[in-house]
Amino acid sequence: MDLTVWRTFVTVCRVGSLSAAAAELHHTQSAVSRQIAGLERQFGVPLVERHARGVRPTPAGEVFRRHALATLNEADRAVRAVRDVRDGVGDRPLAIGATPSLAAGIVPEAVRGLLKQVGPVRWSLLPGLSAQLHGRVIAGDLDVAVVTDAPPGLAADPRVARRFLGLDEMVVVLPSGHPRAGRGPVCMGALADETWVEDNDGSAALLRQHAARAGVSARIDLAAADLPGKLALVATGHAIALIPGVLTCALRADVTTMPLVDPPTRGIYAITPRRDPHPGAVPLLDQLTTAFSSVRPGRLEHPPTGADARAAASPLHDAIGETPHGSREQRLDAHRP
Repeated sequence: MDLTVWRTFVTVCRVGSLSAAAAELHHTQSAVSRQIAGLERQFGVPLVERHARGVRPTPAGEVFRRHALATLNEADRAVRAVRDVRDGVGDRPLAIGATPSLAAGIVPEAVRGLLKQVGPVRWSLLPGLSAQLHGRVIAGDLDVAVVTDAPPGLAADPRVARRFLGLDEMVVVLPSGHPRAGRGPVCMGALADETWVEDNDGSAALLRQHAARAGVSARIDLAAADLPGKLALVATGHAIALIPGVLTCALRADVTTMPLVDPPTRGIYAITPRRDPHPGAVPLLDQLTTAFSSVRPGRLEHPPTGADARAAASPLHDAIGETPHGSREQRLDAHRP
């Protein structure tokens, strides 16, 4: 069993391209092709198929990918454990993932609270989108991921536990010199003539849904590669944007925020693997709840129902349902007893 070849196959499936996998693994494309072909001869069945944008696993390839990924993760953990013993390090690092807004918002404060509570802990932080982070938790790369149910939502998965942290109201971010800077809540219809910028599909979907409820269209004329790029376009006066409320305390000085009437909201969750949870996960979840409450006070005054009620009441619970996203009133109605 050659784990190097297995890793090549998993990488090809993840990036969807032989050439991209070769570049990431520092191989030639022909070497990657030979490794995949060797696996297919070994199993006697095609494992990948070509399509217009690259390659993807066949049904047999997808089955193998899942098992190969689990095996590789276990092998990596074994290597790290042995090295930790060799180096005299007893505890494994706490691997944390978070969406960009939460990585800049509540996660640093929560980790500070954790370190004060339990003492020194080795930890790492990986930003990413919710779906990507969910996959990294399943793969064993992350011990805790702080994610949102913004479109396309969170997948129900029995392999993870989910804790509801609270509801986050979206706000509009403006350049500090904008005519509406410093004003109170505004209706979406009053912003119909504005140019908007977005950096991901989930935030853009929330904006379009909110605009549609107000009977207007949001002109998303600009696209940014990431959150800093989005804020840079706002700061220089090219557009306004919809951002999570948790970011308000971490914004640059040349932008300001404005609340919306009946704003769109998103649920904030922490997810952890059901198998082999890190001992630091539970105290971190408590600190995440505290950190969210400090930056978005009052957002848990209407406790969630069903699965989310169990999430708010216990440190870990099964991910068994979706939380609707929409306006604040729609979300609060859905969470009222």
